[in-house]
Amino acid sequence: MTPAASRTRSRFFFPSFCPLPLPVPCLSPPPCLRVSVVNSVSPSRSPLPRLAAIALVLASASCTRTVEPPGPAPAAKESAAQPPSEEPLAIRYTDVTAASGLRFQHVTGAHGAKLLPETMGSGGAFLDHDGDGILDVFLVNSCWWPGHEPPGAPRPSCALFRGRGDGTFEDVSASTGAAVSLYGMGCFPADYDGDSDVDVYITAVTGNVLLRNDAGRFTDVTERAGARGGVWKDRNGKEHPEWSTAAAWADADLDGDLDLLIANYVQWTPETEIFTTLDGVTKAFTTPDRYPGLPCRLLLNRGDGSFADGTEAAGLAPIEGKALGIAVWDFDSNQLPDFVVANDTQPNFFFLNRGSGRLEEAGLTAGIAYDDTGRARAGMGIDITDFASDGTPAVAIGNFSDEPMSLHRWEPGETAGFTSIASRAGLVGPTYSSLTFGVLFLDADLDGNIDLAIANGHIEPDIARVFPHQSYAQKPQLFTGRGDGTFAERTSDAGPGFQVPLVARGLAAGDVDRDGDLDLLFTTNGGPPVLLRNDPSESAKPRSYLRIQLRGKPPNTGAIGAVVRLTAGGKTQTRVSRTGSSYLSQSEPALTFGLGEARAVEKLLVRWPGGAETSVEVPGVDRTLEIIE
Repeated sequence: MTPAASRTRSRFFFPSFCPLPLPVPCLSPPPCLRVSVVNSVSPSRSPLPRLAAIALVLASASCTRTVEPPGPAPAAKESAAQPPSEEPLAIRYTDVTAASGLRFQHVTGAHGAKLLPETMGSGGAFLDHDGDGILDVFLVNSCWWPGHEPPGAPRPSCALFRGRGDGTFEDVSASTGAAVSLYGMGCFPADYDGDSDVDVYITAVTGNVLLRNDAGRFTDVTERAGARGGVWKDRNGKEHPEWSTAAAWADADLDGDLDLLIANYVQWTPETEIFTTLDGVTKAFTTPDRYPGLPCRLLLNRGDGSFADGTEAAGLAPIEGKALGIAVWDFDSNQLPDFVVANDTQPNFFFLNRGSGRLEEAGLTAGIAYDDTGRARAGMGIDITDFASDGTPAVAIGNFSDEPMSLHRWEPGETAGFTSIASRAGLVGPTYSSLTFGVLFLDADLDGNIDLAIANGHIEPDIARVFPHQSYAQKPQLFTGRGDGTFAERTSDAGPGFQVPLVARGLAAGDVDRDGDLDLLFTTNGGPPVLLRNDPSESAKPRSYLRIQLRGKPPNTGAIGAVVRLTAGGKTQTRVSRTGSSYLSQSEPALTFGLGEARAVEKLLVRWPGGAETSVEVPGVDRTLEIIE
């Protein structure tokens, strides 16, 4: 290895990382119910090759360790062909991007220097920006680097596509004010000002942007609202905007309005880009382990359209991470939202909400900071759900290649914490060689069991040149839940949409054609989005569903934080109205329950964010219920 190559350690050569130490402090009466029925529908691989004879001593500012070459994929038998006992898959996903009208091209700004942000990609979201009850799509773009703009090329910008209700879209970016130009990362819709329309927060390398929505028209109110995000200073005292990635809206201080937790990545500028190589000569994309991290930032809603920075008071300022994903759940059932943060090459965070805007980091003691061997993985996308339908949540986190997907089950009680169950659930072997960004729990086939979809794609375009068994573009994967806490990989059975390799990043779900099942939106790095339509297979038996659209009291008009429990066929499922999750992306707000062969709902209970509960009489299935607080 040349001296240039030895200046930095890279995930490509060294999949193990030195664990870094965690920082220290490391009833109102029942609401009036109105239920209306809308949109009633009739039912109708191979692992990374072993790097022989490589044993290098790595030195960095934080640690020195000897890194062993990676071994073969564990639990290889789990990646074998689908056992014959699995029933035929009831759905098929088809790529309908071209027919949908989603004409968009993500721009990385690449000009040969292989700067770190260029490989990270950006996200997308399903939202209803104009309140017509039809899903729209927001897509985030990045931009050209200063001084490297192609002559005569239009400046890249974000895009908004208005849904027509038939699975097709029209570009309304310019007319709505959504065509914002920045080096963007993720987008997170929510009604932060309580006026019943959906605003959009965009995270970015170059400073975040808040778009306020007024009757379908967006206005940039970032500075007025105090929502730009924080800054960090380099060694010369120069300030730079924090590189923000994921975000999640939630009522963190329980005062009724929505606050915002922002995940930040690393202290990076084009001038501080570190040389990394695959072959000892050619520049490759640098990974984050050599860059200083940044703390998450908490913006507290003042209720007047502006925010106060609550980072210091929350206890977040001294806790530096390299965060790429945030997911929200009330783990300790105190009606305060808690946050799990996926960190890239650093321990994951678990922020327990102690009230009054105070968050306690408990990742290490709760057992979710490191993997089973005591190493910090390269966490990216994240999601949480009650996938076993027993009232207990589990957290899925996508990781780098040669690092299988993480699945942590919450174990309540006096010694509450997480248990790693990825191997038991059947996820280790099939995800070992994938590089996973987007992660999404959903009931894809409407059988009443939670499934798992993941978006894969490498960060290095030249990876196959050095490691022939790896690839830049990778197939997405679909795992169907068996209902017993395990998953079966059904990628090969999931239709043509799952057979095409993508350089995928974001992943979101929404019912774009209004037929009751969940379609999937993938974003790709330096490429177009991919929309996969979910259709029943020809031999599928009819399956029922119920979709719930919650309308909360102002200022939390989206009822973010509400919990919905549905019992059908003797089985109780739980969904939470929340934002964030996946990777830089956000799914539709409606909650979809698959009912399988059940033709009636026995019980439906809504616990609103304020704690009041409402029991709802369900008039029938295969429809969407709008429930108003």
